[in-house]
Amino acid sequence: MSYEAVIGLEIHAQLLTETKIFCGCPTSFGAPPNTHVCPVCLGLPGALPVLNRRAVDLATRAALALGCRVNPRSIFARKNYFYPDLPKGYQISQYDQPLASAGFVELDGADGARIGITRVHMEEDAGKSLHEGFADSSERTYVDYNRAGVPLIEIVSEPDLRSASDAAAFFEHLRDTLVWLGVNDGNMEEGSLRCDANVSVRPVGQAALGTKAEVKNLNSFRYLRQALEHEIERQIDLVTRGERVRQETRLWDQGASRTVAMRSKEEAHDYRYFPEPDLPPVDVSPARIDGIRAELPELATARRGRFVAQYALPEYDAVELTRSREVADFFEATVAAGAPAKPASNWIMGEVARTLHAAGATIGQSRVAPQALAGLIALIDEGTVSSTIAKDVFEKMWSSGRQASAIVEAEGLAQINDTSALAAAVADVIAAQPDTVAQYRAGQTKVLGFMVGQVMKATGGKASPKIVNDLLRQALDQAHA
Repeated sequence: MSYEAVIGLEIHAQLLTETKIFCGCPTSFGAPPNTHVCPVCLGLPGALPVLNRRAVDLATRAALALGCRVNPRSIFARKNYFYPDLPKGYQISQYDQPLASAGFVELDGADGARIGITRVHMEEDAGKSLHEGFADSSERTYVDYNRAGVPLIEIVSEPDLRSASDAAAFFEHLRDTLVWLGVNDGNMEEGSLRCDANVSVRPVGQAALGTKAEVKNLNSFRYLRQALEHEIERQIDLVTRGERVRQETRLWDQGASRTVAMRSKEEAHDYRYFPEPDLPPVDVSPARIDGIRAELPELATARRGRFVAQYALPEYDAVELTRSREVADFFEATVAAGAPAKPASNWIMGEVARTLHAAGATIGQSRVAPQALAGLIALIDEGTVSSTIAKDVFEKMWSSGRQASAIVEAEGLAQINDTSALAAAVADVIAAQPDTVAQYRAGQTKVLGFMVGQVMKATGGKASPKIVNDLLRQALDQAHA
């Protein structure tokens, strides 16, 4: 019997606000433990929460980009359970009346190309329990409350995914979208984006769902894929042996490459949700929704299609250029400054990306502006510099901040296009390479490239490759005749 997986994801994404969702404490990462706290996020008696308006705007921005219906009224609720990193003893979240619902994501190449979004709701993050790095870690757990109260959205998908690879692709797509929108920084190592996966298996063709297990706190696409592949295999093995899959929460043990049981969920937890008495309903007016929708940037998928249609770029180029909104903006600014689209794409994916990687910088920190890059590309198109020399010019532009034309003029890097001067260099190379000439005459025409290289070397790389090729062919063919 063949089995299929049924997978739904819950994505927890911290919102890029400067302060927490219900107080004025900063949200910046990396501060000393328990320094970004106040009576509100510590849940001290008498401290009242006040909703962060910016958090609502960012959550609405994400919901609209995911095709959701933003509800004009949503309600915060208390979700009661005990964790040491929730000092109040409950989490302020949303339950039966979330901010948004009924959206979808379309994935290229996935088995289920249209993945439903059940809901997008707002909540506060918990603190962080630390189990390592202390002399007495074997005896104690330390708690850092800096993260407690950082604003989150939880994006809950429909169980529309059927493979671990599709789930990883969906998670990656959501991350890219949230970063593109400026809603989340996408930094999974710092915990600002996390994923829980619900997975079950059933015979192919069966409509009823199997018993699901939840795999918690996955913070990389690779871990999500590996955890689901293992969990799917584990559940299929159980049911084929006639055993029962337990409803439980599991964790991914990367070292052992397996999921391990964390706690049983045979009976659904009763979180005793009830409306948060200290917060009024969240009313998002149609005018406010329309304003946020009007400010949405062109999303990556749409921009990718436009790059192919408007600039005649290959699909590969369009995908690479739209992996980052900053890179896409840089490309369009370079084209707007006069560079042809395909050469601009080649330079940005090539030398620009290589130099940025070596410098550990983002394209927003590029020391060569789009206008300057367009100027360099223009020199190549005009035949003023060769592609080889242009790479050296680019390095000098990066290190000095000077324009390409100024560097070429000051250092005498202009390409040699004088046919008579290049003919002399070609004659010298032919005279110095009798064996290579003989090979060419014998039909081994691939040696032409070697001889072009010798002429380029003799001219310091400044000769026009096209003219050199033409002159060499003419001279060698005449000699052969």
